[in-house]
Amino acid sequence: MGTIAANIVDTLTASGVKRVYGLPGDSLNGFTDALRADGTLEWVHVRHEEGAAFAASAEAALTGELAVCAASCGPGNTHLVNGLYDANRSRVPVLAIAAHIPSAEIGSNYFQETHPQELFRECSVYCELVSDPAQMPRVLEIAMRTAIEKKGVAVIVIPGDILLKKADSPRTVSIRPTQSSVLPSAEGLAEAAALLNKGEKVTILAGAGAAGAHDELLALADTLGAPIVHALRGKEHVEYDNPFDVGMTGLLGFASGYRAMETCDTLLVLGSDFPYQQFFPEKAVKIQVDVRGEQLGRRTPLTLGLVGTVKDTAAALTNLVERKKKRSHLEDALKHYKKSRKGLDDLADNDHNRSPIHPQYLTRLIDELADDDAVFIPDVGSPVTWAARYLHMNGRRRLIGSFSHGTMANAVSQGLGAQASHPDRQIIALAGDGGLTMLMGELLSLVQNKLPVKIVVFNNSSLNFVEVEMKAAGIVNYGTDLVNPNFAEVAKAMGIHGVRVEKPNDLSDALLEAFEHDGPALIDVVTARQELSIPPTITAEQASGFTLYALRTVMSGRGDELLDLANTNVLRRIFD
Repeated sequence: MGTIAANIVDTLTASGVKRVYGLPGDSLNGFTDALRADGTLEWVHVRHEEGAAFAASAEAALTGELAVCAASCGPGNTHLVNGLYDANRSRVPVLAIAAHIPSAEIGSNYFQETHPQELFRECSVYCELVSDPAQMPRVLEIAMRTAIEKKGVAVIVIPGDILLKKADSPRTVSIRPTQSSVLPSAEGLAEAAALLNKGEKVTILAGAGAAGAHDELLALADTLGAPIVHALRGKEHVEYDNPFDVGMTGLLGFASGYRAMETCDTLLVLGSDFPYQQFFPEKAVKIQVDVRGEQLGRRTPLTLGLVGTVKDTAAALTNLVERKKKRSHLEDALKHYKKSRKGLDDLADNDHNRSPIHPQYLTRLIDELADDDAVFIPDVGSPVTWAARYLHMNGRRRLIGSFSHGTMANAVSQGLGAQASHPDRQIIALAGDGGLTMLMGELLSLVQNKLPVKIVVFNNSSLNFVEVEMKAAGIVNYGTDLVNPNFAEVAKAMGIHGVRVEKPNDLSDALLEAFEHDGPALIDVVTARQELSIPPTITAEQASGFTLYALRTVMSGRGDELLDLANTNVLRRIFD
């Protein structure tokens, strides 16, 4: 008769799990030894448990299936928390096995004692302490099913001695995702159709909930004569092969997406939890469709909320609404989008081989040189801004990141999970210099696990997005400088292909060489620190903030910073 740990491994294997990300420790020894003895599941050894949770989050995001991470007691599993927050807020299924101190010592302030079931409660959809071997394997099955069906994190807290106990009633169950169609009531659909028929300027805002509903979304937009705006997490599912696309709105978006929403009289929100209230139109009729009823009206007051999947609801509404004959709203929005898109593209140039390199140009080249099915993973901060504006999706490419939790240091660690689960696919991490150095040990995880992730470092020697936020608030930049090494040389010392680029003319060849390299590669690109990533609408407070920032900067004796800002952005106008 096997151990509890062996039974866990059997159930994971039967449920299609292929690997476990983690860092070993004494309280986890029963589990890692069961993995060794079984030999079916791959143990992906990371240098930091936060990296393990990020890696599992990325695998789950790309596959839609359960991914697993594990950590030892106390500080070991405490390190998981940030990556688990990210997975839970991104709504991807992850199981975390959090080993605990010996069960007889719980409550005694034992060495490394924490209370993981309390720590992980907020960042999970299920979290339970196993205090008796008889609870297993039922708790495991409940945890896995909850993570899969609720699309979130499930945590099993289990003392190391329990893992080594004999499984008195072992059973192996295959836990697999189910497929469901969810449709609003006939009355709700009829009310939505009546509101949409009445609207003369309908705009659609689509988010990640539109995944798998591309055809239905476009058919509805065509019938309504509606421009489609996307939120960041909807970009990969919405913008490709889409004649109704007018770009993104929000802090990272650009003018046409904002304008298409601001000028509409009816807004249809499909599968989006877009968080910024100030970007919603105040006077428009607002209809929201989401498979999770608790999401309805969370961000803006609604005229009507409907519970349903985007695919099924969009198809039903297309059959109910009247085809719009007047399509001037769509035509105006598309015209404005074309103008905004050209303005952005004009900024993504070589700039006469001047240094430092504009991040727009760098991102444009990444987009042009990457594979048709590449997976892009930007770090939170300025890399996300440029990814949102310059990476083109095509239905095969993927764009994932910490878009809801918004944490630094996600790109390389998520790249690890993306590459481990997709060994034949090109994985490109768009790393910020701050994010890279925060979990730089994960570069060694790439080497140790032979994972050929390509890392492009946006090296501007600063916490760049924080500086923009400070400027907008009228605050003189402080505490944002980063003293960086030559990251290419650091990479080489770790056994990674590394190259540093300081001139735009050298960039294309360096990227091509790195992308074609058989193994992990890092391109350290020195980018402009003072490049302004301005949101599509500037509030009066932000405008006055920039003015105040300028005055305070001069008064503090740092006028050269303003000259650098002007030089970097001269004649590089983003918005009309």
